[in-house]
Amino acid sequence: MNAAAPVSDVTAFDLLLPDEAATARLAADLSLALGRGDVVALSGDLGAGKTHFARAFVRALSGEPDLEVPSPTYTLAQIYETRPKVTHFDLYRLGDEDELEELGFDEASETGLVLVEWPERAPRVFSDATVRLELADAAGGGRQARITATPDAAKRICRTLDARAFLTGAGLPDAIRQTFQGDASARRYETVPGPDGTPLVLMDSPALVLGPPVRDGLPYARIAHTAETVLAFVAIAEALEAAGLGAPRILHADLEAGFVLMTDLGRDTVLDPQGRPIPERYETAMEALAHFHSRPPRRELPTREGPVHSVPPFDRGALSIEVSLLLDWYWPHRRGVAPSEAERARFDAVWDALFERLEAAEPALVLRDLQWPNLVWRPSETGHRRVAFLDFQDAMIGPSAYDVASLAQDARVDIPAELEERLRHHYMSLREATDPRFDKDAFEEAYAIMAAQRATKILGIFVRLLRRDGKPQYLRHIPRIQSYLKRSLRHPALQPLAGLYQDWALLDDELTAPQDS
Repeated sequence: MNAAAPVSDVTAFDLLLPDEAATARLAADLSLALGRGDVVALSGDLGAGKTHFARAFVRALSGEPDLEVPSPTYTLAQIYETRPKVTHFDLYRLGDEDELEELGFDEASETGLVLVEWPERAPRVFSDATVRLELADAAGGGRQARITATPDAAKRICRTLDARAFLTGAGLPDAIRQTFQGDASARRYETVPGPDGTPLVLMDSPALVLGPPVRDGLPYARIAHTAETVLAFVAIAEALEAAGLGAPRILHADLEAGFVLMTDLGRDTVLDPQGRPIPERYETAMEALAHFHSRPPRRELPTREGPVHSVPPFDRGALSIEVSLLLDWYWPHRRGVAPSEAERARFDAVWDALFERLEAAEPALVLRDLQWPNLVWRPSETGHRRVAFLDFQDAMIGPSAYDVASLAQDARVDIPAELEERLRHHYMSLREATDPRFDKDAFEEAYAIMAAQRATKILGIFVRLLRRDGKPQYLRHIPRIQSYLKRSLRHPALQPLAGLYQDWALLDDELTAPQDS
């Protein structure tokens, strides 16, 4: 398979498919890149492999390699309830282009993904197509494929072809790729079988696209020290492994392209079948954290690949830009208007005083996003490796209390107040037992401030995911975050913040602000 040229230069790809397996592999790879609204026009002579491609595409998308996918030569259209829905058209026997409407072509292309064989019978298909695939016999055998696509589709196609090239370089040229769970970020995950059939995970994480300047001429991600490449992930994973903690083992990485091949840690979680936290598993995670936080943090983390990751500090700029998300997103969502300059100034003053108190907090390499989807339970392991950590690329050096608060106030699942206290005290008792310098009172104060900082940030993030990214499902977590924040505000050090939030009624029952038209 030929490497694709950069999308900025071309929107066409020429590939040699030496056999039917290569055609099916291309179809499967494209099924990972295309989605709702895409129209794929399949051109080629009789026997060129159009139906073979379409059949492999549908099977890959359905996850059923033996799915019956008949050619719709006589029915003209066949619908598959995959995700997204696929409608396979064969227009060879189409009498007139106007029959497309009767076949439901417009609705199919609006509500799902469309594959069209013999698009030449209805030229308007070419104008609607986001992808055109032309198959022809190659001079030396096999087939020659030419893909042309709209810029957006071409970008996605280029990425999936690059992923295939990465796997080839990792010694897995024929690996079957399947979509794996994702998260709220732009990262994608796939599972692939290793050489011995053991499942592996492919992380596709292109370089972060920085947004516009928001403060002091810098974009949000730079101020918040968000990881911009996969170097941070690789370095932190290797540091966790070296410290005796559970984390994915990095098998192969392309730091420039943003691909990482790593071990699959399994599917067991720290929740019971009813979705409730299992206290003993959360305690095991706390034990791993206590062990990890007991050692001084390293700012420079080398990788086996060679490059060194400089761990950023969780400094005043990062702390403040995160809490400002509440004013930028959560406040307008609740109140329908933006806060005034006076209100922003009062908010900043209260938080600045709290951040000042954190200057003396114990520093650690904080993983930053400890919640149940990022924890894997591994009963076959022992010690601190029984729980493994994920999604730690944004790790920083900051107050150790942040990670403890992140875990004990899990943003995605209800942690009762009694369990939160149990987990916090379990961590502190372990630290006290191994470090006579551990200051319990100072830690309690840092814990309250960090828990409030994290909850404040998350309220803004969950509304941003709705308004900016069209992901309303995160709003269901807001009452839980409000509850956590109320708990943290009981600490004496947070009285000014508690008064501020009470004055503004920010933690009352969820309000519905006027929606954008």
